[in-house]
Amino acid sequence: MLLNYQEVLAYMYSSLPMFHRVGEVALKPGLDNIISLCEMIGNPHKKFKSIHIAGTNGKGSSSHMLSAIFQRAGYKTGLYTSPHLKEFTERIKINGEDISSDYVCEFVNSYQTNFEAIKPSFFEMTVAMAFKYFEVENVDIAIIEVGLGGRLDSTNIILPEACLITNISMDHQAILGNTLPQIASEKAGIIKENIPVVVSETQEEIVSVFQDFATKNNSFIQFADQVYSCSEHFYSQSKLVIDIISKSQVLYKNLELDLVGNYQLKNVIGVIGLSRLMNSKGWNISDEAIRKGLKDTIKLTNFKGRWQTLSEDPLIIADVAHNESGIKALVAQIQSMKYDGLFWVLGLVKDKDIDTILKLLPKDAQYVYCQAKIPRALDASELYQKATQFSLSGVVVHDVCQALAYAKEKANKNSLIIVGGSTFVVAEVI
Repeated sequence: MLLNYQEVLAYMYSSLPMFHRVGEVALKPGLDNIISLCEMIGNPHKKFKSIHIAGTNGKGSSSHMLSAIFQRAGYKTGLYTSPHLKEFTERIKINGEDISSDYVCEFVNSYQTNFEAIKPSFFEMTVAMAFKYFEVENVDIAIIEVGLGGRLDSTNIILPEACLITNISMDHQAILGNTLPQIASEKAGIIKENIPVVVSETQEEIVSVFQDFATKNNSFIQFADQVYSCSEHFYSQSKLVIDIISKSQVLYKNLELDLVGNYQLKNVIGVIGLSRLMNSKGWNISDEAIRKGLKDTIKLTNFKGRWQTLSEDPLIIADVAHNESGIKALVAQIQSMKYDGLFWVLGLVKDKDIDTILKLLPKDAQYVYCQAKIPRALDASELYQKATQFSLSGVVVHDVCQALAYAKEKANKNSLIIVGGSTFVVAEVI
């Protein structure tokens, strides 16, 4: 009997282990499963062009910016990212439109028997689905975001036109390693022979890791921030406005970004570096396409959860930052703002370096501790107990949406309310 969409989702969530819900136990090391899955469905990943994007922070934003740029350049553009915030279909898009629920049903119903034999993870199955969808829809190019790491990630069976590696910081240490060079080595595993790679940010501790991988693979490598830089920036009409400098010349004057977090300044450098590099590969990415894509990334890709304004009275910002580097950038952005009272609706997951995150949080905020409706969520009462050890004050309101309602009740019209600490907390309020 064919499953309908709700039954398909129930099957995927209950039968296929899902890392973002349950954690490390869902991981299936190695690429054997995804290779078997893709062979079963005709190796669709060999039938479309792609760009591969890895990194600890910034890969989601960079993926969406690139998708918008390629769309504005006139290409039919696939986009695969994870996790989703509200609907499973957000993971797989073409020109900003989610995959249809009908296709999700068709794919799962067609291959469910084969799934039982291969026993894929949730992520492996969704990667295979995305690849098949991009083949069937005949995309010109697909932007493929790594799920976790790089070397052993299910997406790493593609042979892309180019690779982009964003920021490397401490995250998923139990899986990727306890040092930046170890983590960088896993991310650098997406570098393939004769395929150019752009690295968004020069981090002295790991420069040699990327250089060694590029040399070994005879791959051109560009550290984007050694070629491009941002000059002064300001905000205008909900846009981040910057100048991009290259070789002491203004390359883009008053470039507008609708992804407005200050941390996007690092991401956009890598995106511009890769976009311009693609012209040497035979693509036609004009300066106008770069300008228009970056100005309308949210509209073109329906991107959510990055310094997203949910309300202006009081100002409520949702952001999915959830590790050391991401939280540092988020706190720096908050500190640059003026407000009368800071409230933070905060929930974390159990397998993060919780103490490190709590050390970084502002002590002048009033916290509302909550927990998302997933097994990985850290109990809000336990989070409260840990937070008191770092002189963070607040209350426990277990339900995320009720926690936000409590913060709104306590705030005044000039207050700032942050919702974050976990992708899943943000998902429940958007």
